[in-house]
Amino acid sequence: MSATTNRRQLLQGAAGFSIAASLAGWPGYSQAGNSAAAADLGPAEPFSFATLQARAEALAKTPFVKPAVPSPETLADIDYDQYQQIRYRAGKSLKLDGDGRMPVQLFHLGKYATDPVRMHVVADGRAREVIYTPGLFDIPEGHPAKRLEAGAGFAGFRVMAADQKTDWFAAMGASYFRTSGPYNQYGLSARGVAIDTAMPTPEEFPRFSHYWLEGASPGSSAPLTIYALLDGPSMTGAYRMRTERLTDTRDVHRITMEIEAVLFARKDVARLGIAPFSSMFWYGEASRKQSADWRPEIHDSDGLSILTGSGERIWRPISNPPRVMTSAFVDSDPKGFGLLQRDRDFVHYLDDGVFYERRPSVWVEPLDAWGKGAVHLVEIPTDDETSDNIVAYWAPEEQLKAGQNRRWRYRLSWLDDIPFPDAVARASGTWTGMGGRPGHKRPDGVRKFVIDYQGSVFEGLGRNDGVELVVTASRGDVSNSYNHPVVDQRQRWRAFFDIKATGTEPVDLRAFLRKGERALSETWIYQYFPEG
Repeated sequence: MSATTNRRQLLQGAAGFSIAASLAGWPGYSQAGNSAAAADLGPAEPFSFATLQARAEALAKTPFVKPAVPSPETLADIDYDQYQQIRYRAGKSLKLDGDGRMPVQLFHLGKYATDPVRMHVVADGRAREVIYTPGLFDIPEGHPAKRLEAGAGFAGFRVMAADQKTDWFAAMGASYFRTSGPYNQYGLSARGVAIDTAMPTPEEFPRFSHYWLEGASPGSSAPLTIYALLDGPSMTGAYRMRTERLTDTRDVHRITMEIEAVLFARKDVARLGIAPFSSMFWYGEASRKQSADWRPEIHDSDGLSILTGSGERIWRPISNPPRVMTSAFVDSDPKGFGLLQRDRDFVHYLDDGVFYERRPSVWVEPLDAWGKGAVHLVEIPTDDETSDNIVAYWAPEEQLKAGQNRRWRYRLSWLDDIPFPDAVARASGTWTGMGGRPGHKRPDGVRKFVIDYQGSVFEGLGRNDGVELVVTASRGDVSNSYNHPVVDQRQRWRAFFDIKATGTEPVDLRAFLRKGERALSETWIYQYFPEG
């Protein structure tokens, strides 16, 4: 996989393997050989985050070299069906913490995952490379993988539950990684960095070429630490990701990753994306007319949430636009942002195979002042659910020039909801329909929007208590705006308005509820495409 390619090729390639490996169970694991010796390890070498940073800095001063593909003819023969036959041996799992609470299994190379990744284990300040040998895997006789030489490398790795029946973290392809989130269901992915996303020039996909894994001491509650070396045509980087999985009394998981990334620019970078995510949105409750499928909604994420530096809460429902769209939410020192799956009701999806209501939400919390920039949301048209078409990241205002470096620190939380209490009501649902009023002739070119807000701020408020709906539009005419509490729903309020606009350019809509000078709800932002 080249470092500069198009998004669809990448998602159908190595990243797609990661999705399939985690969701479908391949490459799986075999219980055979539980008493076998541990994986073959290379000689011990001193290792620390400081030495990794020095290595990334030195690498940035040299020209980028594409990774050599080991035995290309052999890997070309390991297609989807052949790959499914490879099983990692559970007895060969890397037990980094000594007591097997977080065993690690490794992904085999194949036709769609050709770039070798070097894996290492770290203990007591010393690192040892994990050497690829066919003996780490159960491979059928006559299988093309039998021809792959020792030392070829791996495609990535995954962290398993203690019983090794399911995984909860996977890294494979470019700088992608993902977790199974709160409900043991994979969904959106994170990346180490995004470069030139949605630009006229091709997007660049640097990769994590080396990983170092360091576990906690036996009996310790310290997290797994993942170190990674980033390498690409425009940039190198050193990453440290302290990763922990906690479970509450509801048996709901919360996975947190404290990430420190030090980036070194080989070239000027036109658009740098920090803490990027990739997700999928085909259609939702506000865009049913786009569906060609029987299921009511199909998406991994349904909205972008932002907590601005000034404390404003923003909710931007995701859409499937008619053309590629990039929305920039300008800010300074943001407090957080993330792609969320707010709708957790099975009946709204009706898919008992892939369970969209269980998909993780991810929240980014900067641990330093990030300065001026913007949260970017990129929406790419799609007509199915198989490709990620949504991207979100922080784009700093100051560009990174060749020879410069910069450090970024942030916390990623993979969870079922935002990790702080609601100070204002949240937008819990968005619907659209024909404009006008029931019983009257429907006006041409008018669309009605209905927004439900939910929160404890509505306790004790009624229709006549001065709750006001504030709506603005970048163009067009807003009319018939009103709001009221939802009957028999003490903490739920409903807002209505019509918009009339023509042409093919999108209309940016903003709405929130207030009482006097006090905002009662987050700010709802929507991009509406008139029908012409």
